[in-house]
Amino acid sequence: MGRKWNNIKEKKASKDANTSRVYSKFALEIYVVARQGEPDPESNQALKFVLERAKTYNVPRNIIDRAIEKAKGSSDESYDELRYEGFGPNGSMIIVDALTNNVNRTASNVRAAFGKNGGNMGVSGSVSYMFDATAVIGLEGKTADDILEILMEEDLDVRDIIEEDDSVIIYAEPDQFHAVQQALKNAGINEFTVAEQTMLAQTDVELDGEAKAQFEKLIDALEDLEDVQRVYHNVDLED
Repeated sequence: MGRKWNNIKEKKASKDANTSRVYSKFALEIYVVARQGEPDPESNQALKFVLERAKTYNVPRNIIDRAIEKAKGSSDESYDELRYEGFGPNGSMIIVDALTNNVNRTASNVRAAFGKNGGNMGVSGSVSYMFDATAVIGLEGKTADDILEILMEEDLDVRDIIEEDDSVIIYAEPDQFHAVQQALKNAGINEFTVAEQTMLAQTDVELDGEAKAQFEKLIDALEDLEDVQRVYHNVDLED
């Protein structure tokens, strides 16, 4: 799964390069999740997960606090969670997750981003069957054997544990995310390089030259859309 982790690192590095966009997207996601349940991460597991993920992107505390305070207010603003699927050049596949208060606007903008950048929208299910929902947790300062021992003590059997560069990466079932992270925290591990619920492609494709440049332009166009929260794909963008 190493190449899949490389795609996550590439995507994270891209988002880190545009912090204002990252922060605004997290602010909206925190607001929506806090509105859906209690605005307290101790009683709202979905909110707790978003805050853990926000921490790995260094989202400032004041942005988080403002979003939670807004959720405590009397606003009747509502958002829909949407998923779009589509294709890029040379068999590339893309999943787009959005939060929006205007479904027609978002659908139109996503369709236009695909159409103007060499891609096309697909129907629901046309791409997602080639991806697996996966919890990914990364950390430094430990070996894969260390982590395996910690998880075995908690009777947790995950998909895979690998060492890559200076990190240990844990791949687990989505519903194991909180249990795995809590086991690590119980062992004194409180800092994570990644804490994601993501969609990993079952197989990657490689693009070269013009096709790769066009694909990257398409991904940038999608991620630049205000309503788009996350974009997943099956292209190995490692140089």
